[in-house]
Amino acid sequence: MKLIDPRSPSYQSDIEGLKALLRSGGLLAASEDTELNVAAIVADILTQVRTRGDVAAVELTERLDSATIEPDSVRVSTSKLEQAHREAEPAFLDLIRRAADNIRTYQEHIRHRDPAPLVRKGRKLGVRYTPIERVGVYVPGGRALYPSTVLMTVVPAQVAGVEEIVMASPPTGGAIHPMALALAHELGIREVLQLGGAVAVAAMAYGTDRIVPVQKIVGPGNAFVAEAKRQLFGKVGIDSVAGPSEVVIVADDSARAEWVAADLLAQAEHDPGASILITPSRTLAEAVARAVTTQLTTLARGDVARVALEKYGALILTDTLEKACEVASDFAAEHLQIMTRDNASACARIRHAGAIFLGEHTPVPLGDYYAGPSHVLPTSGTAKFFGPLSCNDFLKASSLIEYEAQALREDASDVEDFATREGLTAHARATHVRLE
Repeated sequence: MKLIDPRSPSYQSDIEGLKALLRSGGLLAASEDTELNVAAIVADILTQVRTRGDVAAVELTERLDSATIEPDSVRVSTSKLEQAHREAEPAFLDLIRRAADNIRTYQEHIRHRDPAPLVRKGRKLGVRYTPIERVGVYVPGGRALYPSTVLMTVVPAQVAGVEEIVMASPPTGGAIHPMALALAHELGIREVLQLGGAVAVAAMAYGTDRIVPVQKIVGPGNAFVAEAKRQLFGKVGIDSVAGPSEVVIVADDSARAEWVAADLLAQAEHDPGASILITPSRTLAEAVARAVTTQLTTLARGDVARVALEKYGALILTDTLEKACEVASDFAAEHLQIMTRDNASACARIRHAGAIFLGEHTPVPLGDYYAGPSHVLPTSGTAKFFGPLSCNDFLKASSLIEYEAQALREDASDVEDFATREGLTAHARATHVRLE
């Protein structure tokens, strides 16, 4: 891991370079071992699926995922979903139920409710929240299957009241992972598509003869999935164009070096993941560096984590804890961990972060799997203007405005004045005609 020292003449430029790497998509490009023109490839896939529907989806799936399917089998049969659930390990299903309960409880707690209207002398003003009708959830199936991501996307949508949820996952090796099928059945998802990558995103967005289009697509994926979502935004809603995972840890000399090192390594094994410690304590930074070296030798994915730390890991020293908080806020990290003597005070100084983990007993994996808030979070500095995925992202707000006759008479002259100044005389007339 690179040590960024305030005594170095390149200190500020080193920090800015690291921020630029995280925000430019550099990690995302590095996570794809390819020099292909991703945008052009995705644009071609979208066009093929849009114009040729099921036929294109089947042909592309055979070419890209080495899986032979027929148009009639793009959608997984109910019997296969039931079989996967029946054959699933009971302990896995119990784990899923406990985690789902935590997520559901949290999402119900934060769900927007229609507030009482604002009533002002014959004027009634309010807002109504209604759920999106049909949502697509993408579940990666390449290097690894992450059942936690299914929970973190599907359960919030269900809490919002989404009636139709369709899940898509690539038939890697010829079939979708049975764990994904079992999880879909457990959560009540009855529409599962054997499609992956940009093909799946396109099919859900445009629809085909056999697939009804969705109104929003959520879920992680590789560079091709991210690019497909970016190009389709506007045709459908999306959660975000997410990059690889990242953690920023703000700690002082009260933090345990072994625990900080473990947290940095947990992020680095994402292949790649960015792991950054910001601290005013040189002693802690040096101890963490030693602990990282020791712990790397014990990890199953130690080689992967080592490469990520060499390329995207950093130990940033600051003169004060206040400065550490300032630097962390500007990173606007996906995951922010705070381990200091006064965590609340440090947290108050940091304005931007996707998910904040306070205290030494709150490692990021709690949020990844179990605590309740969704682990679908803003990356690449977008926490400055995005927040975590939640049930509220599946709700649409509609303003409610209701005037009585006397209230209209009182406000009409101002409305007509505005309309006339903007040259919209029909607007003025639509108001005035009600007073004649």
